[in-house]
Amino acid sequence: MAITAQEIYDLLHSAFPNGQVTVEGDDGQHFAAQVIDDSFRGKNRVQQQRAVYAALKGKMDGPNGALHALALTTKAPE
Repeated sequence: MAITAQEIYDLLHSAFPNGQVTVEGDDGQHFAAQVIDDSFRGKNRVQQQRAVYAALKGKMDGPNGALHALALTTKAPE
């Protein structure tokens, strides 16, 4: 039950339509994503990352999740 970088991008872009979203990785399990969005302004890193995980709609949940590992960078635009 692999997931693609495009599927991750689509989920994140849907949740952060005005943000800058990039997703890298092609092995179906390990990815890196960067989300830069104005909604992160004033939020700490944990709050930002929780918003991103919520946008993934359970794709990382448990040992049977489609997404095994995600290196995540979040921030508000400068």
